[in-house]
Amino acid sequence: MKDDMREPREAAPRRCFGCGAALQSEHEELPGFVPRAVLEREEDALCRRCFRIRHYNEISAVTADPDAFLRLLGGIAETDCLVVHIADLYDMEGSLITGLHRFVGRNPVLLVANKLDLLPKVTNRSRLLAWVLRQARRNGLEPAEAVLCSARRNEGVDRVAEAIRRLAGGRDVYVVGATNVGKSALINRLIAEYGDFARELTVSRYPGTTLDAVRIPLRDGMQLVDTPGIVYSHRLTEVVPRRALGAILPEKPFRPLTYQLNARQTLFFGGLVRFDFLEGERQSFTAYVSPALKVHRTKLERADELFAAQRGKLLVPPSEEDLERMPPLVRHELRIGSDQHRDVFVSGLGWIKANSTAGALVALHVPTGVRAGLREVML
Repeated sequence: MKDDMREPREAAPRRCFGCGAALQSEHEELPGFVPRAVLEREEDALCRRCFRIRHYNEISAVTADPDAFLRLLGGIAETDCLVVHIADLYDMEGSLITGLHRFVGRNPVLLVANKLDLLPKVTNRSRLLAWVLRQARRNGLEPAEAVLCSARRNEGVDRVAEAIRRLAGGRDVYVVGATNVGKSALINRLIAEYGDFARELTVSRYPGTTLDAVRIPLRDGMQLVDTPGIVYSHRLTEVVPRRALGAILPEKPFRPLTYQLNARQTLFFGGLVRFDFLEGERQSFTAYVSPALKVHRTKLERADELFAAQRGKLLVPPSEEDLERMPPLVRHELRIGSDQHRDVFVSGLGWIKANSTAGALVALHVPTGVRAGLREVML
């Protein structure tokens, strides 16, 4: 008689009893996260996101890869709704969802440009708003309207709410955006100011996906529907180790750094990005990056040697222990024409404004896959 030898079945994953996501305690940014101690202590556990929804009427960020996010957008096209696209003034090129209209159908799009608090107080708001609309159209977006705001400072949130009411006309409102654009912060402001606390926030699945939808009732009968943040690999914030994010994601307003450069001089932004001024008259360049990121200046002929010897030491981030995780730098040569004002941008880092109209040849060295290039000046 043969022994009945069978492969043991894998235990089914434990699931959050709020949204149904598989529970896990390794990745805070992914659906189903719960601290390990809670997972071990409680048989029926809520993921952290559902816990905060249930007990604090507050949402936290959850991410989705681009393929899952596009399936989600396809579902939005089948509804009659308003789409609120939150973008990041610190990284417009990296946070705009290009081709959004192809996926959301005829539903109108309200573009909200967040993190206004990072820009100088003397910024001309009307000119900035016009710039935002031009950048959106260059990236294939045709928003019905655009609004500037700072979710962190609660500035302009009333204008966002008023635009939502006017454009939605009582329909549901889907909020979309990339990671780290302040989407959760803005939604939590809207909940605090305009939420209907007599009705509970609810969680359900998007049809055809494993992503959960948080439905947030507002006082006028509408619902905000929060979506996971899309992860774009062309942003520096998705390439650097998590511990380095504090150096490149600005928490405080920019302190513009202006450098008078001769040709064949180099600026290092930590050990992450290198900017070479190759040819042109002596001129000034202004860097708009996180105040926590150290900038080092050297001669072009010393740049390779300095980078090899000091990356992870003087040139940080990344730290020495994170060097192996970083992709190699790729060189991009860019020519700024005479009589042109241009920003040299690096998605997820910020930008460098060429203040002269004399023209220049520059080179950027950025991690493989990170988007960089020239654009119309913002400020």
